[in-house]
Amino acid sequence: MKKIIYILLVSVFIFNCNTSKTSTLKKDERLESLKQNDTVKIANEEIEYEITIIEPGFNYWLASTAQQRGYYTQQFLENRNIFYVVEWNQRVLQPQRYDPNLYELEIDYQQGIDYGYEVNYVLYNYFIYFQITYKQRLAGFVPRI
Repeated sequence: MKKIIYILLVSVFIFNCNTSKTSTLKKDERLESLKQNDTVKIANEEIEYEITIIEPGFNYWLASTAQQRGYYTQQFLENRNIFYVVEWNQRVLQPQRYDPNLYELEIDYQQGIDYGYEVNYVLYNYFIYFQITYKQRLAGFVPRI
């Protein structure tokens, strides 16, 4: 009888030690390593366009909080990015009105150029991250995740 209980306890222990805990730990480690890397660089070699975002915490936020790739259509991302870029660039040109530490450089993003999904996805999510993190509102849209 004691052997049966021992076998049952070992079986329960082995059953509870499954690989989901290991994969969760690996995912957490991967997300933690993203906190250390604060540079995101996306390039579309076909049209020679590249985005480099140096923002502490953005890489982690993109991997952990942002909607997954494919959630938004490229058309949606392009439409929002046009509004956000126009507003951003206007704020860059008005350093007396808007914090020049937040709006340092203009963004060269032109309507009608196909930058590809990845460039649009990262740029859109940066605008969302920026608005949430710095409590800013660009182009009248409420930032949504």
